Amino acid sequence: MRTTAAIIDDQGKLNNFALEPKVYVDEQGDRTGFTTYAELLNGRLAMIGFVSLIALEVLTGHGIIGFLTSL
Repeated sequence: MRTTAAIIDDQGKLNNFALEPKVYVDEQGDRTGFTTYAELLNGRLAMIGFVSLIALEVLTGHGIIGFLTSL
């Protein structure tokens, strides 16, 4: 027996439009904006950048501006 996803309405017309997806709410939470996760990641990346700049100055003897202008 063959079944189709088409629906016939009360007037006998065939409804062959796409079925609408079910609407749901994502329970995991939104990870955009000023969330705890975003602030932790931002702080960690800032610490990595700061330590990298100090390492660059120690290794080359120039700051970031002096390093870029001497190239």
